[in-house]
Amino acid sequence: MEDLKPYLAKLVEGKELTEEEAAEVIGLIMDGRATPAQIGALLCALRIRGETWQEVAGAARAMRKRMVKVPHGLPEDQPLVDTCGTGGDAKGTFNVSTAAAFVVAAAGIPVAKHGNRSVTSRSGSADVLEALGIPLELPPEFAARALSEVGFTFLFAPAYHPAVKAVMGPRRELGFRTLFNLLGPLCNPALANTQVLGVFDFRLTEKMAYALDALRVRRALVVFGEGGYDEFTVTGWTKVSELRDERITTYYVTPEEVGLERCEDPEELKGGDAEENARILKNILSGKDTGPRRDMVLLNAGAALYAAEKTLDLKGGVKLAREILESGKAYEKLQEVQNFFKTLKT
Repeated sequence: MEDLKPYLAKLVEGKELTEEEAAEVIGLIMDGRATPAQIGALLCALRIRGETWQEVAGAARAMRKRMVKVPHGLPEDQPLVDTCGTGGDAKGTFNVSTAAAFVVAAAGIPVAKHGNRSVTSRSGSADVLEALGIPLELPPEFAARALSEVGFTFLFAPAYHPAVKAVMGPRRELGFRTLFNLLGPLCNPALANTQVLGVFDFRLTEKMAYALDALRVRRALVVFGEGGYDEFTVTGWTKVSELRDERITTYYVTPEEVGLERCEDPEELKGGDAEENARILKNILSGKDTGPRRDMVLLNAGAALYAAEKTLDLKGGVKLAREILESGKAYEKLQEVQNFFKTLKT
């Protein structure tokens, strides 16, 4: 079937698409075979009903098929971490997951950080890394080389997902979150098999975990922080849907349970523009900042270390993250990555 109309009719009747149908639909859209009106109608119909995990997984499968892939050559059983979230939590925090990524890389676990420019804050992961001197639009072979040589690479979403251009106009004109806000973290160009994925809605944790399982991701923690954080938070509880051994378990975590102090004032976690957030990140990694911002990084880095099976539980992950920060290894990793990209000839 090569026309969107039958699928639209099915959605208008309130029916769900199968994973295969969702892949077909998104494939048609990304291949330029749907009109803007059809794209808008499809995204509205899915948003009003709420996407099923099968629809999300099918859409991600289509997007993965069309993305530019990073030929890194790592063995399949080697944990390869991504800390990319959906964004859009409107909390204005500093770049927590980006800072956490350097702690994870300092533990010897390769990190393929997938990200974009800001959605709702003043500085997205791409913005802050650019301010740190890390180039955004790396050819895939250079991204693979960075992963191999320094254990960290950044994958700038627009450079690896050219097919998404087909939906940019309709998404912009709709002005609300759609299926495509969920797909980025599910479509890492290096096919990261270990993820800590923050979501902007409490109800999405299980849905995204099931989608990750369908996409054959080995280990994942899909999280939503109390108050609307799309990451683990030290201001309250965090809801976690954990994918492990093809099973999904949902539970809640508080900072006290993993040996961290609760932050009573969310303002202490706020960031600024790219330059300010780069300064915050360096202060945390170098040990100058030992307050709630550092604790946010410890919690999120600890989660990634646990997901990568470096520790037996989340508390152990936080403990290891603390040891890495206090040893100076995380700041050394940042400097190593910066120096690598300075000398890299593209």
